Amino acid sequence: MTTGSVNPRRADTRRNHERILATAAKSLACSGEVSFNAIAKQAEVGVGTVYRHFPTPEALILAVYRREVRQLVEIVPSLLEKYPPEQAFRVWTTDHLAHYMMTKRGLADALRAAGASRGELPAGAYQDMVRAVSTLLQANVDAGTVRADLAPETILRGLGGLLYLDPKSEWRRDVASLLDLLWRGMGTGRA
Repeated sequence: MTTGSVNPRRADTRRNHERILATAAKSLACSGEVSFNAIAKQAEVGVGTVYRHFPTPEALILAVYRREVRQLVEIVPSLLEKYPPEQAFRVWTTDHLAHYMMTKRGLADALRAAGASRGELPAGAYQDMVRAVSTLLQANVDAGTVRADLAPETILRGLGGLLYLDPKSEWRRDVASLLDLLWRGMGTGRA
């Protein structure tokens, strides 16, 4: 029988794991590099802790990728509960997908190297993103804000321009411009 309490050591281990991943994601977004020493220092853990969680740079890179995709997909239902469909789409794109794309840009070469050394990249990430866009798209179709004939894969391709964002620039303005352009093409034609 359990009391519902969590072993403090396990909770600490989970916190360290998440801090390491968050720090590595920021590092990859800014520089595209993974330094276990720098990540340990920024995450306020020992370098041995980083190695215990992620024995190789490839393991850390793949874990960051999985974390980013998981967060991107899991946020969609709560955004649709909180906002009207069009605003949920815009918030998801600006506050979540843009960050993911900036991280992915820094992660791209590292992912290729990690995938080559391990034989494959995490399966299903693209399909998970298609499902997330499908959910947002269907909510907007139901609300009458976009056409019903749109394919989520096409929308993702259109959002691919987010890969060119510079995290050190006025990227929010650039996202808004891209969204306005896409939204006009996705619209129902009603004013």
